[in-house]
Amino acid sequence: MYGDFIGRAGDEIFNQLAKWQAMSAGLLKMPVVVRCSIGSKYGAQHSQDWSGLIAHIPGLKLVYPATPYDAKGLLAAALSSEDPVVFFESQRLYDTVELFRSTGVPTDYYRLPIGVPDVKREGDDVTVLTVGPSLYAAMAAADRLRSDFDVSAEIIDARSLVPFDYAPVLQSVKKTGRILLVSEASERGSFLMTLAANVGRFAFHDLKAPPRVLGAPNWIVPGAEMETTYFPQADDIIDIVCGELIPAKKQNRRGLRDWNEVELAKLGL
Repeated sequence: MYGDFIGRAGDEIFNQLAKWQAMSAGLLKMPVVVRCSIGSKYGAQHSQDWSGLIAHIPGLKLVYPATPYDAKGLLAAALSSEDPVVFFESQRLYDTVELFRSTGVPTDYYRLPIGVPDVKREGDDVTVLTVGPSLYAAMAAADRLRSDFDVSAEIIDARSLVPFDYAPVLQSVKKTGRILLVSEASERGSFLMTLAANVGRFAFHDLKAPPRVLGAPNWIVPGAEMETTYFPQADDIIDIVCGELIPAKKQNRRGLRDWNEVELAKLGL
């Protein structure tokens, strides 16, 4: 159940499951859902977000919901699909109740389309695209951006990474002119880098600042007592929005991410 051990079935997932439909010219169907949990507070070998690894493999769909409503609807869609789907789940969210729909999670059967991001909060000044549990840090940051800096943040939950419909994101960027992409995956090789590059291409004339990616540092996940200094927090989001994307809102740094990324890259970090 830990995504960290996907490698134990690497050939089956990457070379077989992902390719049999294409290699058989569609004669074989692969209605398989691989559930993988991403741990929390379990350190180096049990807390890694490997969404970038799965997204890199052609032939696999990748779903990563952050709310109970989305999880139920997307799991139903995955189970009804004839394509192989890797379904990521954050252990940190297993006891999170539905906060975005006043009616909660329907008891009846329903499906949600795989690949369509969902606007969780509307805003005008900056777009924040999140993956997985980063949604909740972004929502907390949005509250403080509004109250402390008069900045209106639009929060979009990716929900799925493969496939991915850029239309809702591009529509948001056309309105805000700025985008921050947030996940708990290490920034180096993160699929958010691909999304950011494409947004930079597709929305070039709408952007007032370059797209910015915020993820975990490029080093090994620490123990539980240091997890909040490793995974992105609300303060880190506020620092980037007010320090880089909207310089007019410049303020003293609140988070701990004051390292020189150019120098760290020379060290392999």
